[in-house]
Amino acid sequence: MSSAERVRAAAVKLFATKGFHGTGIRDLAQEAELSSATLYHYMGTKEDLLVEIMTTSLLRLIDAVAKATAGSDDPVVRMRTLVALHVLAHAAQPGETRVVDNEVDALSAPARARVVALRDEYERYWAKAIEDGAAANVFHTAQPTVTRLALLEMCSGVARWYSPKGPLKLEDLATHYAELALRVLGHPVAVRAQDLRQCLEVVAQVWDLPVQEGF
Repeated sequence: MSSAERVRAAAVKLFATKGFHGTGIRDLAQEAELSSATLYHYMGTKEDLLVEIMTTSLLRLIDAVAKATAGSDDPVVRMRTLVALHVLAHAAQPGETRVVDNEVDALSAPARARVVALRDEYERYWAKAIEDGAAANVFHTAQPTVTRLALLEMCSGVARWYSPKGPLKLEDLATHYAELALRVLGHPVAVRAQDLRQCLEVVAQVWDLPVQEGF
């Protein structure tokens, strides 16, 4: 791992566990095994590091969801795909996704605007799937915006507790979450693990993870 990669990995770990404001330059230097003076050569400012982590993670999510839902007009298929992909990404990259989910308020106004714009672009896929499902009378919710936010919060929580050492396989977890989401939207339907194979492949491709070993 290069020095730049060590700095980024240290930032992800510390921002996810201690928070942006709770992480000092000395903490980053110690975790990356560099001197404080050398650290600045690879990171710019601490906020620069945070912005890079957040924008990279969100761009990967947008890329993944665009690939996984491409060519599908069925809102049920898109919704189960969105939920499964979100769960898989948060389980595979818990540090990065926790930073994105928890540290937006730590950003300065210009940086926050850029990150929030990316987050909104990603969430539009969810909003459109729910909107299309309601229009097709396959989803039923009186509060589509609140439902979307509730589902995102539910799926994001995986980053806080999922462990590959646990008894539940990740593909089974993603399948269960997809079924829960569809039930919340008033469309109870069985979801099979093989229905989500494309999600596994897209996540592995976008985050450069081995499908068999990573999941």
